[in-house]
Amino acid sequence: MATTHTFDSTDRISDAAAGLTVSPSRQAFQILRFAYTVAPIVAGLDKFFNLLVDWEKYLPSMVTRLLGGNTHLFVQGVGVIEIVAGIGIALRPRLFSYVVAGWLAGIILNLLAIPGYYDVALRDLGLALGALALARLSAEFSER
Repeated sequence: MATTHTFDSTDRISDAAAGLTVSPSRQAFQILRFAYTVAPIVAGLDKFFNLLVDWEKYLPSMVTRLLGGNTHLFVQGVGVIEIVAGIGIALRPRLFSYVVAGWLAGIILNLLAIPGYYDVALRDLGLALGALALARLSAEFSER
């Protein structure tokens, strides 16, 4: 017969190599901090290379018209902001987690203006909620 064990908030996982005990909530903070550092930097860098996707297709036609069709430089500017946001998460997660959540809210509004991208908007809602979770965990696990 199989036995089960349920974990509660007092359970700890030992890191034998470092001789540390790490709580599950601290591990969650570390995972989210890593993810929200790397993902914006990678996405921001890709705005210059378009290896992952053609980022300009995520601009609503009204934005393209406002830019006079010169969207490439605008997308690169977005990339710079994303790179700064990722670095900000690494250095000051308490503040920049909220910045990233707000940035993702703006992306969601942008995507809702483009028919056919509602699934991506829903995914970004999940990412925004993850950024808010990182902000809350940062209050406990980060001085900055």
